[in-house]
Amino acid sequence: MIAGIGVDLVDIPRFERTIARTPRLLTRLFAPSERPLASRSLAARYAAKEALIKALGGSDGVHWTEIEIVPDAAGKPWFELRGTTAEVVAARGIQTLHLSMSHDAGLAIAYVIAEAADVPENEASA
Repeated sequence: MIAGIGVDLVDIPRFERTIARTPRLLTRLFAPSERPLASRSLAARYAAKEALIKALGGSDGVHWTEIEIVPDAAGKPWFELRGTTAEVVAARGIQTLHLSMSHDAGLAIAYVIAEAADVPENEASA
């Protein structure tokens, strides 16, 4: 059952200006393996992390660097979660996260669907 969805859109030139102005954001937002990527890929990963937070219904207990977007053998992106972020996702009953990302024409977008085995009745009506 779908427990949450999230989508985020990032203006890549604006994202690049923000990173240039505040370089320490790279270490606050991205896992070490993500930091060397091209800015368009970082913007898509930023969008993915924002979309995940929206799909979860909030950022309590979620830490940006504990969310890493990695490709599977076929190149499809998926989330690798660690620490308290993984605990939060598990505590919310999320069993599967679906992720789609793209970048084109100066924009990066990500869409996330969070699936749980069963959504408690009081959350399903919210």
